[in-house]
Amino acid sequence: MEKKNRTYRNLFILFVAGMLTIAVVFAGTIIYVDPFFHYHAPLKGFPYVVDNQLSQNPGMARNMCYEGCIIGSSMTVNFDTDDFKELLGTETVKLSYSGAYPKDDYNILSIVFDESSYARQNCPVKKVFFAMDIPTMTADLETTKYPLPEYLYDANIVNDVKYVLNKDVLFQYIMRPVVQGKGSDLSEIYFSWWTPDYYNIQWVMHTYEEPEKVEKELGAEELIPQTEENLKVNILPFVEAHPDTEFYFFFPPYSILYWHNVMQENTFEATLKQYQYVADRLLPYDNVHLFYFQDMEETLDLNNYADYSHYKPEINRFMVECFKDGNYEIHSSEEMAKELSKMRQMIDGFDYNELFSKEW
Repeated sequence: MEKKNRTYRNLFILFVAGMLTIAVVFAGTIIYVDPFFHYHAPLKGFPYVVDNQLSQNPGMARNMCYEGCIIGSSMTVNFDTDDFKELLGTETVKLSYSGAYPKDDYNILSIVFDESSYARQNCPVKKVFFAMDIPTMTADLETTKYPLPEYLYDANIVNDVKYVLNKDVLFQYIMRPVVQGKGSDLSEIYFSWWTPDYYNIQWVMHTYEEPEKVEKELGAEELIPQTEENLKVNILPFVEAHPDTEFYFFFPPYSILYWHNVMQENTFEATLKQYQYVADRLLPYDNVHLFYFQDMEETLDLNNYADYSHYKPEINRFMVECFKDGNYEIHSSEEMAKELSKMRQMIDGFDYNELFSKEW
């Protein structure tokens, strides 16, 4: 009996030792390759796949060397960072969050400007390119678009077990790219899935869902208080704390169909007031550049879009050109008011009745 017990004990010890060995190899492989860049910069030559904004953005912000970063929603995913290098001479990393709320921007900028990180120890942040999506500026101050994997955002090494012993990380982000032998082009990460065939009026109108008409108009000032809170808590602290960093805020060029949504929701005057308010809050800062792209002629042609707001990558390239030459830049409150007046005229002059009279 004693011999049998000893055999069982030895087998148990062997089993535990084997499991620990597997766990150590498992974790060691993830830590060494580090596909989410949680511990270090990318290994030279490894085919990293970058397709998970929630999990990979914090590591890129913390451990890659860059001078500029792209912040914002899906309005930023079709930027090619090679354009920023070519036109602005700026090594740039894309840190987009589809559907980003101001709190999402705050979370990633907190990492971008963390002076203890490898990135900041080696590269100062010279430029931040920030998509200012007005519809999200009334979100709750603490709300993120999606639940975050907190273990990749905090400094607690204990909960890193959720990363280093994650089978999906091992198989999908290490084994799969090794087998396929191909990783992501970091200059084009997060590009939208739409191919050129999707950017046409037929597709836009076929997939468009018109909001229900709201009868009561929203008061002109009602969007301002929460917008001010989000600016004060989630955005402006970074502008104020980093006067040597240039912030390029831009209002993305949603299509003319976006404004139909606004009118259906009966928030037209309130929305224009909100745009003016945000501009007036940003413009006094010496390190802020503000661009208003929504009255571009291209916004009238739905063949430039895949839905009511998402535009062709060529427009992303054009915006980078504007960041360089100053086209569409706003310099004063009066200039912003003038652009919004032009926007109002474009909306008034657009024939929505003809657009909706056709079968798509």
